[in-house]
Amino acid sequence: MEMTFAPEHRAFRDNVRAWIQSAMPPRIKAKADVDANFTHEEVMEWHRVLHQKGWVAPHWPKEHGGPGLDATSRFLLSEELELAGAPHLSVFGLSMVGPLLMEFGTPEQKQRFLPKILSGDEVWCQGYSEPNAGSDLASLKLAAVDDGQGHFILNGQKTWTTYAQYANWIFLLARTDAAAKKQAGISFLLCDMKTPGLVVKPFLTLGGTPAFCETFFENVSVPKENLVGPLNGGWTIAKALLGHERTLIAAVGLSTRALRRIKRIATSTLIDGKPAIDHPGFRAKIARHEVKLEALRMANYRTLAGAQLGKAPGPESSILKIRGSEIYQQCFELAMEIMGTDALEWFNEPGSVPALEQWVPSAFNYNRATTIYGGSNEIQKNIIAKHLLGLPGA
Repeated sequence: MEMTFAPEHRAFRDNVRAWIQSAMPPRIKAKADVDANFTHEEVMEWHRVLHQKGWVAPHWPKEHGGPGLDATSRFLLSEELELAGAPHLSVFGLSMVGPLLMEFGTPEQKQRFLPKILSGDEVWCQGYSEPNAGSDLASLKLAAVDDGQGHFILNGQKTWTTYAQYANWIFLLARTDAAAKKQAGISFLLCDMKTPGLVVKPFLTLGGTPAFCETFFENVSVPKENLVGPLNGGWTIAKALLGHERTLIAAVGLSTRALRRIKRIATSTLIDGKPAIDHPGFRAKIARHEVKLEALRMANYRTLAGAQLGKAPGPESSILKIRGSEIYQQCFELAMEIMGTDALEWFNEPGSVPALEQWVPSAFNYNRATTIYGGSNEIQKNIIAKHLLGLPGA
């Protein structure tokens, strides 16, 4: 089995790697070197750098401002950004609502929203989950009632609205037909975050990140022209969006960087006067992680080869999601184990622990969610059982 990239793709990877090192602003690079948390302002600064280069949305077609890269080049660009520790751009506009508007939006919606998503002038968040509608998303209750005057009036609540405090717009699912069964009465809407009656309440995570919010709607008015797709046809769009989300979570580059970080920590951490990297037990654990990651990389390449030939990702993306999220979590579990007592300091003061360890506990806590978001791993196992194994009742 040939696992090497074509010469033109190897050259592209080298070009990307060199450009990242030259283009990354010094203060962002300093944080990237120790895998620190980036502020929203730093993320948007990097967004603008990538936009100027033309690489902010590698998967967008040229007609909508994308670079027109093939599947392999897109993969290599994303992986090199992960390996460099670059800020993670918000996926909600670039990888979720943007592609959906290209597929389901009206010409007016595309013209209004896509350029500002691309430039970063408008930031988006996602309004899917509710307190009693998470993995069972079709149980959502946010009501959108036609006021007979060209608007929907929204009342209800969304939760896990990631970084909603920074967003200009939210795309959401709302129930536009209360009498219909579950999926049948749901619509996909776009809502301006400045609309009166919309309130965002951030809450601090255990790892000290301000990522998550609760978002409340009290008589929030949304113009009917912000309906995407047909009325009560939002479930079809929702499934398409979740398909985009689940292909983003294999995170081979992120796990590769995490293992490199573990080795650096293990080199400077002493056990009985010797570096932990020389301890047989830790060496064996690191090796096991590398073997699992290499197997995931091969599966990723297999999916990539199909994509390069024009094959859309199918249920196999669920396998990548499960293994990718599990391995990523396990990397941080091992890092915490090697750090020992340093791992207990959730909110470390600068200088209290080595810079390379400073942000590990925060990432460890935040990444507990990787097996939940994008469709929990339990849901992914049901998809595999039904669509790949053909098991009845799955």
